[in-house]
Amino acid sequence: MNTSLNATRRATDLATAAAGEVFDILVVGGGVTGTGVALDAASRGLTVCLLEAHDLAFGTSRWSSKLVHGGLRYLAHGDFALAHESAVERGILMTRTAPHLVRALPQVVPLYNDRGTVVMTGLRAGDLLRRTARTPSTLLPPPRRIPAAEALALVPGLRQEGLRGALLSYDGQLTDDARLVIALARTAAGFGARILTRTKVTTLTGEGAEAVDTLTNTTFQVKAKAVINAAGIWSATLVDNIQLRPSRGSHLVLDALTNGITTTAITIPVPGERNRYALALPQQDGRLYIGLTDEPTDGPLPDVPEVPQSDVDFLLNVASSVLERKLTHQDVLGSYAGLRPLLAGTATKSADLSRKHAVLTSPTGVLTVVGGKLTTYRRMAADAVDKAVQANNLTATPCRTTNLPLVGTGKTTAPQRLATRYGTEAEALLALNRPDKISHDITAAEILWAIHHEGALTPDDILDRRTRIGLVPQDRQAAEATVTTLLAEQT
Repeated sequence: MNTSLNATRRATDLATAAAGEVFDILVVGGGVTGTGVALDAASRGLTVCLLEAHDLAFGTSRWSSKLVHGGLRYLAHGDFALAHESAVERGILMTRTAPHLVRALPQVVPLYNDRGTVVMTGLRAGDLLRRTARTPSTLLPPPRRIPAAEALALVPGLRQEGLRGALLSYDGQLTDDARLVIALARTAAGFGARILTRTKVTTLTGEGAEAVDTLTNTTFQVKAKAVINAAGIWSATLVDNIQLRPSRGSHLVLDALTNGITTTAITIPVPGERNRYALALPQQDGRLYIGLTDEPTDGPLPDVPEVPQSDVDFLLNVASSVLERKLTHQDVLGSYAGLRPLLAGTATKSADLSRKHAVLTSPTGVLTVVGGKLTTYRRMAADAVDKAVQANNLTATPCRTTNLPLVGTGKTTAPQRLATRYGTEAEALLALNRPDKISHDITAAEILWAIHHEGALTPDDILDRRTRIGLVPQDRQAAEATVTTLLAEQT
């Protein structure tokens, strides 16, 4: 089972696709949903080709909060079915399919007023979801109230004045959302899926696509019995019957240690709003993400959304409301924003639009899967493939991704930082014997691994998606020349 993605395999797979092979399923989009669809279909015994205009995890999938939510937010909106679905999918990721990529994240809600009772009621409802999803309490302990001294021990950066205590709960946190996408794509490739990046679809029908290999500017066609459009926010540019309402979610990147938030996250009530919270999320690489906004966005869809100054100011002000140290623009090391592919609805605020997914059929027979959340990607993929199989009378086994481990799943004795990014493959990476540092703890071995096994074709692929060096522009600038040289030496 060859799971490696690289330039050589891409050339072979592209030649096969362009030669006229009729695939059972063509997938458009290389984010978490598209790669999830490719894995689901390939693991059922279907032949699969995936086309991605840029790179794996190029779009919204890499711009998330890196959380695997248990559905608590949906309970607040009364959507019990979606809340339960989220809790179930979180449990599957944490216990079966990708435990090396997801860990339990402690979170505190600092209490400076009397809102604790109401919030704790919600947290206990979330814990009930955890139990109904059969996720063990040894992995995600139940919530509890803690005194101010314990809260400050967990998060030394909290504002001490007026702190009456805190509520402590747990949720799932991804090591990195882009690495989940890479693992899905590689596992799908192990089942025979053709994963083709840098292939921009220009025409899409229910029988296939016309696309351009952007590396050579060569046009080719891919034929398929079923076509699934999983292009996320760009889905509506490929078919005519999709109405989306993009919502911008912005995050700021700061230093975790400087702000006293290194191991435990903070859930921050947004002043003046009910049931709306911001998050301060410590990362294993020493960074701190503060997010997130939920703002409707109009106009052309950019490849890489920008964070407006209004979002920066909002997030700094909200986070500063619970921190001892007031945050300023000088604290911001970087920022990022993603556009959620929400289905258009009647809600006046994008935050109130449903996060449910849908599988829609175009007049030409293209199936489009939109909406949803990163946490529920597996369920979205299963529903899309089920519909494709049924609509096109394809012969396939039942969905098996509930218990299908992704590349790297298993026990390893490798150092924790590598184990949580590469799982069992960390040992092979260490065997490359290239410990020279590229940026912070990221080594040359990881760059070489990205080139030979993870489909990285350009320096941007490595800097912005295989690693996240590029989230901090200063780090990116310092590492770019070395990464470019390493890539040139291998190609």
